[in-house]
Amino acid sequence: MNEIQSSSPQSRGPADHSVRDQIVEAAGEHFSHYGYEKTTVSDLAKAIGFSKAYIYKFFDSKQAIGEAICAQCLSKIIAAADEAVAGAITPTEKFRQLFKVLVATSVNLVFNDRKLHDIAAHGAGEKWPSVRAYAEHIRQILTEIVREGRESGEFERKTPLDETVLAIDLVMQPYVNPLLLQYNLDLVEEAPARLSNLVLRSLAP
Repeated sequence: MNEIQSSSPQSRGPADHSVRDQIVEAAGEHFSHYGYEKTTVSDLAKAIGFSKAYIYKFFDSKQAIGEAICAQCLSKIIAAADEAVAGAITPTEKFRQLFKVLVATSVNLVFNDRKLHDIAAHGAGEKWPSVRAYAEHIRQILTEIVREGRESGEFERKTPLDETVLAIDLVMQPYVNPLLLQYNLDLVEEAPARLSNLVLRSLAP
């Protein structure tokens, strides 16, 4: 599984993963009740029962904790996308499955859990490293699908590869970016299939 990494400050301090996990889990619960924006590290320290200084041994800021939560969520979405693409045979089907699973998994994970939505949306707005890594991974998948489609003769070869991938990525953004997906939830059932058809028609040789 390709895990999305949070920013480097998260790895500071003692290598006690059980304590890190405890902080992240408790922080997620606290964020779900009070919201990411309104919560301070002092609030988290009181809720968890640790001193503020002790939390800072593991995370250098509230953002680092938020990134750890965000990275876990995005890693699950990427894992589902990778599995869907691996299970498809043709480049055309790989693209359809990628788009469909990215949207479905994002909705299930992010929008059925308010704390994850708030953190993911904040991370997307602030362009956290974990969010940038997630976006880059999607572009890498798209690049491989388009390249394979060109080699097999399913897709046209005239348009530069990077231009094609960028255009497809832009079409997908309203449904895979947490900051934008919240405004398009009414269309998540039909949009992936309709937009996939549009993209695939444009890729036809």
